Amino acid sequence: MSQPPGAMAPDAPAHPVPDQFALLRQRRFAPFFWTQFAGAANDNLFKFAFTVMVTYQLSVGWLPPAMAGLVIGALFILPFLLFSATSGQLTDKFEKTRMIRFVKNLEIAIMALAAWAFLAASVPVLLGCVFLMGLHSTLFGPVKFAYLPQVLNERELTGGNGMVEMGTFVAILLGNVVGGLLVAIPGVGHATVAVACMVLALAGRAVAQFIPRAPATDPGLHINWNPISETWRNLKLAHGNVVVFRSMLGISWMWFFGAVFLSNFPAFAKEVLHGNEHVASLLLVVFSVGIGTGSLLCEKLSHRHVEIGLVPVGAIGMTVFAVDLYFASRGLPPHAGHTLGSFLAQPGHWRVMADLALLALFAGLYSVPMYALIQLRSAPTHRARIIAANNILNALFMIASAGVAAALLHAGFSIPQIFLVVGLANAVVAFYIFMLVPEYLLRFVAWVLSRLVYRYRVTGEAHIPTDGPAVLVANHVSFVDAVLLMAASPRPIRFLMDHRIFKVPLLGWLFKLAKAIPVAPQKEDPEAYQRAFDQAAQVLREGDLLGIFPEGGITRDGQLQPFKGGIMKILECAQADGLQVPVVPMALTNLWGSYFSRIEKEGAMVRPFRRGLFNRVGLNVGEAVAPEQVTPAALHERVAALLAR
Repeated sequence: MSQPPGAMAPDAPAHPVPDQFALLRQRRFAPFFWTQFAGAANDNLFKFAFTVMVTYQLSVGWLPPAMAGLVIGALFILPFLLFSATSGQLTDKFEKTRMIRFVKNLEIAIMALAAWAFLAASVPVLLGCVFLMGLHSTLFGPVKFAYLPQVLNERELTGGNGMVEMGTFVAILLGNVVGGLLVAIPGVGHATVAVACMVLALAGRAVAQFIPRAPATDPGLHINWNPISETWRNLKLAHGNVVVFRSMLGISWMWFFGAVFLSNFPAFAKEVLHGNEHVASLLLVVFSVGIGTGSLLCEKLSHRHVEIGLVPVGAIGMTVFAVDLYFASRGLPPHAGHTLGSFLAQPGHWRVMADLALLALFAGLYSVPMYALIQLRSAPTHRARIIAANNILNALFMIASAGVAAALLHAGFSIPQIFLVVGLANAVVAFYIFMLVPEYLLRFVAWVLSRLVYRYRVTGEAHIPTDGPAVLVANHVSFVDAVLLMAASPRPIRFLMDHRIFKVPLLGWLFKLAKAIPVAPQKEDPEAYQRAFDQAAQVLREGDLLGIFPEGGITRDGQLQPFKGGIMKILECAQADGLQVPVVPMALTNLWGSYFSRIEKEGAMVRPFRRGLFNRVGLNVGEAVAPEQVTPAALHERVAALLAR
């Protein structure tokens, strides 16, 4: 059962915006965006400056330079494992703006301690501050992703997540670059870093004051302070929603994949590309720009819906460019040591950078829709705890990635070979996830059909309910009508379809994957007929969308055929279950004469290019009709009027 009723808080605003950048002019989003931006920048400025300090500037016998980065990274991740479960509970229990301000107050205290430690060059205290900043991020993570679906509607959620993802990676990049530059200033580097950390902490807290109130979703929650039992409980809670849990696994795999590349950039730059530390920084810049670009593209490519059809697109791109990075890295001419200028002067290096940029871009396309889906499908009362469970899985997968990379290096694999192995593994893991959760694959097919095969325009999509049961009624023009309706809906649709269409090669497999309900004429197979309507009633009882084509078959002349009475039987069953189910009329336009219609006299789908490529087709969606006003004739009239638009 899907959970769209819990996707959005009851008072979620429905502010239409031109694009995702317009959110930066709205109080419900802008202060939150800059608060999280300042926090991410401060995290990374502090960590990178500290790493440079212990690697290049101090001589600490018990913390050799080769181990410094690993120790700092491990200390930062440790709180995610220990306290994520608790932070998820706190976020569900308390008002979210209050939680954000508490976390920012904590950041000021941590940075005050870190400022003293930088001035005193106290490595043990700075290591403690790394752990505390990890705790700060652990507390902020569930708030960040639980806040967005409370203040953004479904059409804004992908764009909002894209902006946050882009902002996070830009903040990481700026934090690393500025931290490295400031700590290297002769004589005053440590003091300058201390001041910068305090300024960012204070700026983040000042902006947080303007974040509007976001009410608690489960104020009566009793906090379980045992992190082990609560972590297990959260994972079981997430596992209860199959799509959400497997999406969490998909996101965790993306962090595994990304961590392998990010952690190996310094060694890759030095040993494979023969570059200095500036070349390593350039790789980080290229990767960050790629992630940010992919995150921002999600809204454009999804037409401002939560479009999980982009996830397979992202997975394919990640594999293609990871594999090509291996080939691009082979045979590079040896060099004593490239500066940034000499590195950029080599044409072969531009292919390496292009692979990294495109790999990261597709990772953005992969991750943003998954995050939005988790937010949309998680019940509001448990959303923060689900996100906390996701953070725990992310941390475990990142730790596992370090272990796998180390094992492969120990086994004699080169860094490009590790990239190749991870790229190929990504294809296997992605295929496995998409088979476990067919909705990703179905939405991918719908996205390809509606964006690449056709030029598909939807009008009136706001009439498709974002929660609760409803029946979608459309004319039947082609073999791909159901796929195009899937592309227009933010929620899954279960279709009641003529049993004969399941015999069509490939399309039949696709509709079985979509759990479409086969229906046979009552005279032909009474049992199959009744079974189909029983399943349709169950779909509505579960609060989902049911799609039907009341003409009873695909038109053979392009004209709208009379509607049959099955819709009345569906509504009667729903009424018997105590449901008042709205009916949404829809009209597919300009599909007649396309490859998938039956216009050809010699049979359907025999002349693929009779109308060329990228045909303009459309869907007009009308206002929902109350069940007591529904008759086959009245629905026929409404669909005909939509066709005439």
